[in-house]
Amino acid sequence: MTSKMFLESTSTPSVIARQLSQDEDRFHELGVYLQKNAPAFIATVARGSSDHACSYAAYMITAQMGIPVMSLPPSVVTLYQSPLKMRNSLAIGVSQSGKSPDIVSTFDECARSGAKTVAFINVEDSPLAKSAEFFFPLYAGSEQSVAATKSFIASLAAIARFVGHWSHNQALLDALKRLPEILEVAQKTQLSQVVELFHNKKNALVLGRGPSCSIAMEAALKFKETCSIQAEAFSSAEVKHGPKALIEPKYPILMFAPRGPAQKDIVDTAKEMRALGADVLLISTQKSDEANIVLPCAGDPWLDPLVIIQVFHLAVEQLARERGMNPDNPPHLNKVTLTV
Repeated sequence: MTSKMFLESTSTPSVIARQLSQDEDRFHELGVYLQKNAPAFIATVARGSSDHACSYAAYMITAQMGIPVMSLPPSVVTLYQSPLKMRNSLAIGVSQSGKSPDIVSTFDECARSGAKTVAFINVEDSPLAKSAEFFFPLYAGSEQSVAATKSFIASLAAIARFVGHWSHNQALLDALKRLPEILEVAQKTQLSQVVELFHNKKNALVLGRGPSCSIAMEAALKFKETCSIQAEAFSSAEVKHGPKALIEPKYPILMFAPRGPAQKDIVDTAKEMRALGADVLLISTQKSDEANIVLPCAGDPWLDPLVIIQVFHLAVEQLARERGMNPDNPPHLNKVTLTV
């Protein structure tokens, strides 16, 4: 039987096309405002997959705009009730539902403390959407599978569009327009290598660096959610500061190597881990001797992670069914998680 996760993931290209057809004036308006009123720092407010999308935003904004970005822990506001000092800052909220009380409360406190607020949310009439000064719908439509797929990639696309307008990066904005077509091509990738490596595994590492750290974290979460694999995500640099002590013969490692300044280090780390005896599966958007799966490049290197995670979503859905699990209904989880 076809899973909801599969159907939702394969709909991602149409979701991105729909998103790109909307709100162009609003994205331009926000870009112009930030060009004239650059914040001193940016705080992101999110949990789960949305927080991983914020990690992508942090790399992209800091690399292109030079503005520091931090993830603001909601419990600082909701549990510790710490007063914030957010003058001359920007708060970015990302959420599928826009309903979790701790995210809404923290985002509201950012606004009360002097921050401008921008939100990327899938549910347009949600509390988080209503509280944002600048709100951008993801246009992913109803997502019924617990594991987020189309809404996650829609978040990354919206963030890239936001940064493209802010930085006057027309090449990035033009590349976004071609992204749906590239995602369609990527969906035809043969995924058997992923299933073969992980079908009987209990543990795994997932490695990336730079913007691919965000999709490494997302992939590790999907391994846990859909396959009950205890997967941990690290930077290809950070893994050398202790976690590589875990490596033993046949230890499974999934690595993501999109184009960009971090790619060489990821590929070199793959070679190093193989020399230690690990079973490494390297997914890249550029051919190399170490790459197992080579995907089509996006029109801009910053969009390569979206292509890679699109393919991984389909692979992990297939893997879950191979392991006898229902990817739509992971144990103990709900689609909307309400934390305080």
